[in-house]
Amino acid sequence: MRSYNPDLTPPWKKQAAAPEVPAEPELVVEEVTTGFCGAVIRCEAGTVTLEDRFGKHRVFPMEPRGFLLEGRVVTLVRPASGGPARPARTASGSVAVPGARARVARASRIYVEGRHDAELVERVWGDDLRVEGVVVEYLEGVDHLPEIVAGFAPGPDARLGVLVDHLVPGSKESRIAAGVASPDVLVVGHPYIDVWQAVKPSVLGIPAWPEVPRGQDWKTGTCRALGWPADNTGAVWQAILKRVTSYRDLEPELLGRVEELIDFVTAGPPH
Repeated sequence: MRSYNPDLTPPWKKQAAAPEVPAEPELVVEEVTTGFCGAVIRCEAGTVTLEDRFGKHRVFPMEPRGFLLEGRVVTLVRPASGGPARPARTASGSVAVPGARARVARASRIYVEGRHDAELVERVWGDDLRVEGVVVEYLEGVDHLPEIVAGFAPGPDARLGVLVDHLVPGSKESRIAAGVASPDVLVVGHPYIDVWQAVKPSVLGIPAWPEVPRGQDWKTGTCRALGWPADNTGAVWQAILKRVTSYRDLEPELLGRVEELIDFVTAGPPH
């Protein structure tokens, strides 16, 4: 007897199988039917719970070809349990030191421009900084940098590292940075108008950060362009920050600069 395949769909009409992706916590995907974009917070038998950037939860069935991951159709599957143990890592990608206590703070410091910058650095590099005994403070504006450097009195055993927003040639920031440079002061920067832009758009489910006309407040203009609450940029930032779980969520233009500063301030005597 001959056996027949009950599927009579012509081969050229069949959809290619989508790659299977484990629904690991914090994986950001988009549900294809509703367009709901969020991070995985729970995976149960046959369903996955996503949380969007404003904390809203939705439960979806894990159907074949049911989600988009960075623009590609995928099938979410339940993560495998068990397997060989891997070294734990910090959010910055460094190997974690179990049971490590925070070191007594060094005389050296890292300064960043504002509260959001400081919170982002703490989010990704906080564990590393505590092990190294490095304190991060903020300038509340680059205009204060010359005064801070003079008061800090940097030296070989008390180095000062500074992270500046929008440090591009010819800018006010670049002129101020040049005025305080010394062997014990390192000023580096990223090209972004605001540190929000250092978070990869794909992490937030947006195609790109919008262009905001010159003269407008960048945060307010960005929120309006994306349909986010423009009257509470602080709450929007907290929602953005919550999406950042590791260095993989940040642009390399920021990653390299922060690592450079940590290396600089930890190169001298520890106290």
